[in-house]
Amino acid sequence: MARPVGNNLCITPEVGSEDMDPDVSTRMIILGPKANVSESEVVNFLHLLDLPLTIKWTCYGAMVSGKDEYVRQAVEELRKLDPYGIFTKERGFAPGDPRKCRGHRHGPREGFHQMEKEFLILDYVGEALKHPKEVHIEKKEPVSLDLFKEVLENSFKEEKKQEGK
Repeated sequence: MARPVGNNLCITPEVGSEDMDPDVSTRMIILGPKANVSESEVVNFLHLLDLPLTIKWTCYGAMVSGKDEYVRQAVEELRKLDPYGIFTKERGFAPGDPRKCRGHRHGPREGFHQMEKEFLILDYVGEALKHPKEVHIEKKEPVSLDLFKEVLENSFKEEKKQEGK
């Protein structure tokens, strides 16, 4: 069933069919602890874009699902509101999908606790994006084969000494 352009409808009853469409994607919009916008502002902003998307208000921000090009357009426009406080993450299931929705599962969904931990570092990520610094990484050389053999041989000798005591 095609969705009319401009209407933000909830998910269709054939939830599995959206999962199979390679052009459909779902992104979680996660607000950092110091975000300059609220969940309601995010959802209202997304609705005002008038794109053919499914939009769900969540405790961490929102979820947006629809054709990938519209989802990306919505995320791009939304991040302009607070580029250092709004983060996104791909989600494998559409909003309301009974296989993952906590309302149907009677508890937190898989990945929620991971997201909870990620949330704790979002301020640091936002600061790093706001004030980027040049970083140089020293590439370490691998241990030579000769040194590796020597360490192993010495280890075996030590082990034999320990056994002999």
